[in-house]
Amino acid sequence: MNSATFHPSPNCDARPEGADVALVVIHAISLPPERFGGAGVEQLFTNRLDPLEHPYYADIHHLRVSAHYFIRRTGELICFVAPSNRAWHAGVSAWRGRERCNDFSVGIELEGCDSLPFEPAQYEVLADLLDELCERFPVQGITGHSDIAPGRKTDPGPYFSWGRLRRLLAENGRADVLARIEPEGAPNADDGALMRWPFPLAVRPG
Repeated sequence: MNSATFHPSPNCDARPEGADVALVVIHAISLPPERFGGAGVEQLFTNRLDPLEHPYYADIHHLRVSAHYFIRRTGELICFVAPSNRAWHAGVSAWRGRERCNDFSVGIELEGCDSLPFEPAQYEVLADLLDELCERFPVQGITGHSDIAPGRKTDPGPYFSWGRLRRLLAENGRADVLARIEPEGAPNADDGALMRWPFPLAVRPG
């Protein structure tokens, strides 16, 4: 997207030959946990996280991970890896019987956590980004990290409203993009139900 700021991450490589982008994976991250607006995520994705800055960082500073995009609470969009390349975001994962989801997916991190709602600006930027990615690549599915790594990951978590994302896409006239979203969540779902949803459950309220 033209609105994205590019902060290149070294944690990426070329996709395998013939591997088209078929999947978009939605994640959530905050560093330190449940704290927003700092430089932790950018530092993690560019291998500059200081293990002395926060106790949590001592356990993760050695990780070599990245995502293609990061959407801050303000709606600011940062690109760490060009979507044509492979970012290291999914880990051990499988989708429709295919393993190694990094090979054929784009990863989008939202600044957030499992205990707080996301911001309206984040949904708006996400909807626009999904629209662009589906125009550019042969995307077949849009799903959450917890759906491709069940039991290992929980993000984007119980406070992410798939229903709200569907509404935005419908309002933008992008029924074709909406149809590729796999997790449940009716466009008219009550977002407030998310506040009362004990995670994880088999059926999402929105």
